[in-house]
Amino acid sequence: MTTAIQTQVLQQVAQIFDQHVPFHNLLGLDIKHYDINGVEVVIKMKPELIGNIHQNILHGGVTATLLDVVGGLTVFAGLVASKENWTIEELQQRLTTLSTIDMRVDFLRPGRGEVFTGTGSVIRAGNRVSVCRMELHNEQGVHIAFGTGTYMVG
Repeated sequence: MTTAIQTQVLQQVAQIFDQHVPFHNLLGLDIKHYDINGVEVVIKMKPELIGNIHQNILHGGVTATLLDVVGGLTVFAGLVASKENWTIEELQQRLTTLSTIDMRVDFLRPGRGEVFTGTGSVIRAGNRVSVCRMELHNEQGVHIAFGTGTYMVG
């Protein structure tokens, strides 16, 4: 069962990631869904995101960034879901330490498409370190890339 505090904190985190991180704004990241069950982050193709001008494909750095954002949001939601009696202050403190320790990206296909969606799932949820798998698909459901990330959560 999701508590009001869990829901409130995740909404605040989504707003921060969605509206207040300048680099995310530059890329056009849009969090479509975020709760303790998962995250869906979308980016629309635009000329500034092209990495190969001859083939009009998404830049690999944009792909990696999107997967990293998805991973961070996913493991934080996993942390929030790990117990029901968090205080807002405890979760806000945990958010300040959220960071990427390591990330691997496997580029499966060129980033062709108009809309790219990143999703994630927790592989291991720890009190200090969590591991996540992230996926990126285009609007036709073509699997563009996946990643595995290790994140500091406490």
